[in-house]
Amino acid sequence: MPGFVLLMRPRDDGDATMRIGFTVTKKIGNAVVRNRMKRRLRALARELLAERGVAGADHVLIGRNGGVERDFALLRTELGKAFRKVTPQSADTTGSAPTPAKAGAQMGKRP
Repeated sequence: MPGFVLLMRPRDDGDATMRIGFTVTKKIGNAVVRNRMKRRLRALARELLAERGVAGADHVLIGRNGGVERDFALLRTELGKAFRKVTPQSADTTGSAPTPAKAGAQMGKRP
């Protein structure tokens, strides 16, 4: 199970800026542990968001249990996979309203 969940939602406001947010709940641990997890998520985003993020979208990384102890290289690989999952495909022209895309630990488990 990945150490995070990635949510992505297009803003559709004409601005191509990529934005990112981070959240880690108290279930993960005390303030020291939560802050360490957020630092790791920020470092991952600095490395990968510019090249793999979706322009004009909001990205949210939600820290999960085990993310602090997980190897940083493994987290980087998992975030790369998550970005591939949430990146819209050009062949998808269904015309339906955009919904938030999810990738990570919760992928496919919620209705």
